[in-house]
Amino acid sequence: MNPLFKLILIVPFFFVAESIQTCSNDAADRALLSKAFASVSGFNISWFFFTNCSNLPISEIKLSSRNLTGTVSWKFLAHMTRLQIIDLSNNSLAGSVSPVIWFLPNLVEIDLSNNRLGGVLGMPKSGMVKLNSSLRRIDVSFNRFKDFGHVSNFKNLTYLDLSHNSFRALLLPFWFTNLTNLEYLDISGGNFSGDVKAISHLQFLKYLDVSNNGFTGNFPADFPPLGNVKYLNVSSNNFTGELDSKFVQKYGLSAFNHAGHFITRNRTTAATARPELHMKPHPAAPPPQKPPQKNAVQNPKLVTKDKSKKTLILAILLPSTFFLILVSFFTYCLHKKRTTSRRTKWTISKPIQIPFRFDKSGPFSFETESGSSWIADLKEPTSAPVVMFEKPLLKLTFKDLIVSTSQFGKEYLLAEGESGPLYRAVLPGDLHVAIKVLENARSLSHDEAVAIFEDFSKLKHTNLLPISGYCIAGNEKLVLYEFMANGDLHRWMHELPNGAPNVEDWSNDTWEIRIGSHYTSPEELEWRTRHRIAIGIARGLAYLHNARSKPVVHGNLMASNILLTDDLEPRIAGYALGDKSRLDGSAEDDVYNFGVVLVELLTGKLGSAETVDRVRRLVKDGHGVNALDPRLRRGGDSVGKMVECLGLGYLCTAEAPGKRPTMQQVLGLLKDLHPSPLELI
Repeated sequence: MNPLFKLILIVPFFFVAESIQTCSNDAADRALLSKAFASVSGFNISWFFFTNCSNLPISEIKLSSRNLTGTVSWKFLAHMTRLQIIDLSNNSLAGSVSPVIWFLPNLVEIDLSNNRLGGVLGMPKSGMVKLNSSLRRIDVSFNRFKDFGHVSNFKNLTYLDLSHNSFRALLLPFWFTNLTNLEYLDISGGNFSGDVKAISHLQFLKYLDVSNNGFTGNFPADFPPLGNVKYLNVSSNNFTGELDSKFVQKYGLSAFNHAGHFITRNRTTAATARPELHMKPHPAAPPPQKPPQKNAVQNPKLVTKDKSKKTLILAILLPSTFFLILVSFFTYCLHKKRTTSRRTKWTISKPIQIPFRFDKSGPFSFETESGSSWIADLKEPTSAPVVMFEKPLLKLTFKDLIVSTSQFGKEYLLAEGESGPLYRAVLPGDLHVAIKVLENARSLSHDEAVAIFEDFSKLKHTNLLPISGYCIAGNEKLVLYEFMANGDLHRWMHELPNGAPNVEDWSNDTWEIRIGSHYTSPEELEWRTRHRIAIGIARGLAYLHNARSKPVVHGNLMASNILLTDDLEPRIAGYALGDKSRLDGSAEDDVYNFGVVLVELLTGKLGSAETVDRVRRLVKDGHGVNALDPRLRRGGDSVGKMVECLGLGYLCTAEAPGKRPTMQQVLGLLKDLHPSPLELI
């Protein structure tokens, strides 16, 4: 037989065999995935079915914000050796992470942020520490990890985010010195203490955040070289050292808030501008002492005469000077009180608690600023317990709420919303909470209210403000939330400390974002912050709509119901009892309300019907740029993205509910507007 003819017959068999092998790998990987996520609620293996198996085996698992709950069986993923990316962020996964997952031969990126994972991070000390990892990016922020294993062989790592965990280490692990290629390091809010010398040898850092810990040591001596570091935050620690004004100019004053006790030579730049930095003036040389005057010994009469003149002058000047200082001081205090009264309304401070006296037996009546009142009809305030979900052993009663708010005094009133007044309080155990009186829930029976509170307490998401506890006092139902010192989005946008935003002056701008090394203009900074807030709100709503078989409808989403954490992460409040107070609410209504908030974020105007109608007309006519907040219009290349985002607000506020996108679709479109933080380094 002709050799060429034989080759023509044989070659197709090779292609068929290769196709069968590839599809076989596809089936094997899907089987491993099914086993790995067998105990995870919300997982669907059909997400990984493909019509063409030429791109297999599976190299990426991207399941971010899929409302996944349960525990992953990591040992099955360990057999998927072609995996390059694992992204399970923004879910509710629990349990520990198997050490073998960190050493998959081709894995370069793993994102487990915003879950409830815990245990040991890395390889146990008795494990196979000789393995080398290919990982370049690790993000396990906002989890519950407590201990470190060995991560010393992660020499390819450039991005590491361990922030907001509960590590029990007194010192940073020694193997931090081996992460020589790190460019991004965030260990903020990680419960660390001790010095930071373990990171002092990281030569290539561009982003460093060690804020909100208990670190000690010398700044900048114990830190890595700051020449390449474009973003730095050392706030809320116990450092000492000398703070050069160039660092304040480069990183901003907020980077050193409550950072410790610093010495500075330029008091007007740092110490005087922000006294909360706890800085001390640089010690200066003592003034030279004058030689003794001979006349003081040789002519005592002259000395007596001079002293008499000085005494007379001082007797005249001192009272006048004191009076002027006193008047100036009171004038300053009055001005300060007026200009900061609104700004400091949300500031955390431990209130002076007035002892509660049992001079009567119910009902207990409390009046708000607007003149309305609410009544807790019960004989003894100790007869109404406070149920705390996170700290069930804490024994509190309605009496503790009365004492901690000085009998629900007007000075503790934060706001009066549609559903009732909101108070701030510091409960026993130094618990800072906000107490909401649910006036729209008075008709609910005790058992109905308990069932609803217990049900909503199970909704857990980074962008939802969880219910900390509740108290039922007669017909009144009170809900306790974590206190948010930054207040709500409405105040943040429309009641800034310096009044209306000044387009020309950015020195006092309130908006900040933590990836500051990439941006070139304040307008860009402003836009990315608002975009990040919009994404957080969308995530929270998407979770509510998909966490259960039936969507949980908020029913009253607005800027005043969106609270902000210290790093401007939005948390949606007011979703509890939303379905009871608005029986006709729907997920489509929530999408519309989100569109109104999005319009408010991009225009800087109140989210009124008039604002929405005006923006919709401009977007429809192709002039959406004219609706943007003046502070955003100068954002250069990002203006197009802002207009595109405004177009998304147009879709969400469509008149026909059926034409509005789902919150999952909205979230996807918002995320497509910007690259991930890794690409910004």
